[in-house]
Amino acid sequence: MSERFEVERAPRRNDAVLVIVLFLLIGFGLSALFSASHNWAEQLYGDPYRLVRRQALWVVLGIAVAMLAYHVPLDVLRSAVPLMIVAAVGLMAMTFVPGFGEEYLGGRRWILLFGSSFQPSELVKVVLVFYLAHIFDRKQDRLDDTVNSVVPALIVVGFFAALIYLQNDFSTAVFVATVALLIFFVARVRLRFFLSLGLVAAPLTTILLLTREHRVLRILAYIDPNLDRFGSGYQVLAAQRALVQGGLWGRGIGQSLQKYGSLPEPHSDFVFAVLGEELGFVGVLLVLGLFAALAIKGYHLAFTATSVFRSLLAFGLTSLIALQALLNMAVVCGLIPATGIPLPFFSHGGSAILMTLLVSGLLLNVAREEMREDPERSYG
Repeated sequence: MSERFEVERAPRRNDAVLVIVLFLLIGFGLSALFSASHNWAEQLYGDPYRLVRRQALWVVLGIAVAMLAYHVPLDVLRSAVPLMIVAAVGLMAMTFVPGFGEEYLGGRRWILLFGSSFQPSELVKVVLVFYLAHIFDRKQDRLDDTVNSVVPALIVVGFFAALIYLQNDFSTAVFVATVALLIFFVARVRLRFFLSLGLVAAPLTTILLLTREHRVLRILAYIDPNLDRFGSGYQVLAAQRALVQGGLWGRGIGQSLQKYGSLPEPHSDFVFAVLGEELGFVGVLLVLGLFAALAIKGYHLAFTATSVFRSLLAFGLTSLIALQALLNMAVVCGLIPATGIPLPFFSHGGSAILMTLLVSGLLLNVAREEMREDPERSYG
């Protein structure tokens, strides 16, 4: 394959370490979610187990989906890329159809299917990674022809990002575009393309960012949460208090105080704050270590893969989990403005955990096919 991916390789083997890391993240995620959500669920539904029980059902379904994604040959899945694109567009369009689309907190990001809500933008993330890995593998020798080889892929990415933005989900739109552009870069798209794109995208993104009051308030809360400590800065300050109060060893499992009203919806975007308060700095390092192990394994697989398609696919899939986790934890620590990006494996959400496990199964599938390609080599 291309010299861009040529790095030193070690003997290949079936990587049990990656499987262990994934199951540890699932177990820690469910435990942390139960601790963070039981009081909120009891007050809202009269059932402290409601959210974690539903999440556990999605995990079981997600593991089944991951096993299917692991066993289906990548060539078969790759041949279905056009169908994936059509399905993703259809599901995204359904969010705007009355009776199918569900609105929550000003966003139309969900559709109702069989009595459950599903967020199509989670599927879009996976579909775009598959599409870009497929298209750049086919056009690897024609990337100098930007108009015919790169611009069509950019149009597809821009189209999906626009649909997500119209759902009033600016953060996810930016996240999807960022992962896509990282794949463009790793695929060896020319630097002048990124410079040209930046001249257009930077002012456009700034304008879109400043067109909604709540986005501006989030930026102000990031600069100084105390400017509006009972408004836009409230959740950020509560999250930081939780981390500080956790200290080195934490208050103990289930002993968080911030989850009892001080931290709004602690089961969602700020579940990491509850985890930090209960398990302390040691627990935070443990979770960071698990995500770091997953990222190292995934990126090493990507940069030692023997085909451009598998390399780009592994890179994109790993980025979906690793960057999302990094962004969420950075928000909780006050390093970046609030984004609304959930923490993979931990935050409540059926669509998110289902797609995260699908990504995990696909990543293991890439590793399996690499091992078949050369049984004497290892990506770990």
